[in-house]
Formats: sequence, C-alpha cells, structure tokens
Amino acid sequence: MLLWILSGSLVLFGSFDVWYFLRGSWMVIKSWFQGPVRDVLAEQVVHGRVLLHDLDFMCHMNNARYLRECDFARYAHCTRNGLFLAARALDATMLVGATTIRYRRSLALGEAFELRTRIVAWDEKSFYLEQRFVSKSDGFVSAVMLCRQNVIRGSPQKILEHLCKRKVDCPEISEDLQHWIRFISASSQALRAESGLDDKTK
Repeated sequence: MLLWILSGSLVLFGSFDVWYFLRGSWMVIKSWFQGPVRDVLAEQVVHGRVLLHDLDFMCHMNNARYLRECDFARYAHCTRNGLFLAARALDATMLVGATTIRYRRSLALGEAFELRTRIVAWDEKSFYLEQRFVSKSDGFVSAVMLCRQNVIRGSPQKILEHLCKRKVDCPEISEDLQHWIRFISASSQALRAESGLDDKTK
C-alpha cells in the first residue's frame, strides 16, 4: 500500500506542478478570509521571503520566480478587490496577454520583500497592472513588472461598473505605459503580417 502511495505521489509530482496549484489555492483562500478591499484601484501588498527553492546558480532569486510570485500576488489582488467574482458574474475571463519586467537589484537568500500590486490603467480590452518587488531592508525597488490582463467575453469597464455600481474613470496613462502599449500593438501587427493573417486576427 505504501509503495502504491509513493508511486502515485511520484507520478503526480512528476506530471504536474503540484506546488503551484497548492500555493495558488492557498493564496485565494487566505485572501478571501482577509476581507475585501473596497477601492479597486488601491495598491495591495503581499509579503514574501527568498527561500532555498527560489535560488538559481548565481545564488540569488531566479528570474522566473519573480513571474511566479507575481502570479500569486495577482490571485490575491483580484480576490480581495472582487474582480474575479465580478468577471465570473458577467461570464468573462481574464488572461495574461503580455508582461514586461525590469530587474534592478537581486534578491538574496533570506531577504524579505513586499510585492505591491495595483491597477494603473485599462482600455476597451485589457487591464494594466504594475507589480513592484520592494526590499524590506531599505525600501529599494528590486524589480518592477507591467502586466496586461486581457478580458475575454467582456470589457474592463463593464466589470468595474458591475463591481462598483458606478462608472469608474481610468487614471491617466503614464508615458512609459503608453510606450509599452504601442510596442505590443506594433509587435502584433508585425506578427500578423509575417503570418499572412488579416488585421482582425490577434
């Protein structure tokens, strides 16, 4: 019996990223019990620390780990401000469409950090979020990521109006975000042209 359990566990952990799903589920459950954040534009903070399994061969936090931590922080963010439930109520889905990240200083083993997430803008198709890794030792922004979260079968404005019961004005779009949005558009156009697809195809 024990052999079957061990074999099953090896197959499970070898076939699926079990820890990802466990951690993601825990973040949603934990955020649910923390209570709602009424201001949908408010910055939310998740606390973290660099552990052994986060390290790469350079003995600092692996580049890919930053993106993974951002995933979990977005789960918490959209759970507490109600975006997940609002999108579900409208039969809409939110998917990551693009990300860009800038690494400014390494996070070392044992270093504590805050991961700050906020909505910075939206358009007719997508939300734009900024996520910052801030070292607790000196407040330095170690990395900053922009995320484009596409809304399928809906729009950001409809989700916000359903959630807030009123029209929510989009904040002014910063210059760097405008540059990034134009880059995404130019990249899409180039890839469509390269593939021989028409302008209506993503």
